[in-house]
Amino acid sequence: MLGQQKNNAFNKGSFYFYWGWNRSFYSPSTIRFSGNNYDFQLYDVVAVDRQSPFDPQLYLSPSYMTIPQYNARIGYYFKHNLQISLGVDHMKYVMLHDQPSTINGYIYNSNTSYDGVYVNQPFTIGQDFLKFEHTDGLNYINSEIRKSLLIFRKKQIQSTFLFGGGVGALLPKTNTTLLANPRYDAFHLAGYGVDGVMSLQLNFFKYFFIQGEAKMGFIHMPDIRTTMNASDRASQMFLYNQFNVNFGLQFSLIKYTQAKIPKSPTD
Repeated sequence: MLGQQKNNAFNKGSFYFYWGWNRSFYSPSTIRFSGNNYDFQLYDVVAVDRQSPFDPQLYLSPSYMTIPQYNARIGYYFKHNLQISLGVDHMKYVMLHDQPSTINGYIYNSNTSYDGVYVNQPFTIGQDFLKFEHTDGLNYINSEIRKSLLIFRKKQIQSTFLFGGGVGALLPKTNTTLLANPRYDAFHLAGYGVDGVMSLQLNFFKYFFIQGEAKMGFIHMPDIRTTMNASDRASQMFLYNQFNVNFGLQFSLIKYTQAKIPKSPTD
């Protein structure tokens, strides 16, 4: 009966928005760099995220709140327990400097000391050789479908478990300095991603919720811009884990009313 559903936060017709922050972890990856005078691969490259130190103005002011790693999402329950949403996961990906790797390929006419042919050669990725960061950021623009399961409900408090998955596009702003090329930093549609997500949501006073999320996904970016020369490209793929804390607002676009029991006909 509709009357039994009227207090649920995940009724059909409910709409929500949330904003939060994430911590991300990445698997090592192989990165290929190619251009007019080079084509090489770096193996088992390690990268980390970049957390902004907590400052109320940085995290809460509308002028600065897009600087930290954040998550933003809007969603709609098109069926009871089932929602579809559109969101942005703004992560940051920073390759560690001076890390050991293995290089395979060639470089020539680079005006650096790195010209040569490399055949699975041990290699240290020095800062004068490569700076490689998706720091403004590793932007995963995605759509997800999630299912909601009620854990408990008591007066003005409700706890909900959600799970689902999604797919989306990667629009990184990649900060790169490669060999003797000038620094390059511009948005570019670089690839795609898929993800699975689980979350625990606490709804209170009908309209508000706090949500913890654990997300795991795969990212493939075959078309990363690296220099001002349009022929210079990089490609990589990796797995990631993301842990999020979100704060949201939810309300119903459809008003549920208590179902009435029809009266028995009388003569």
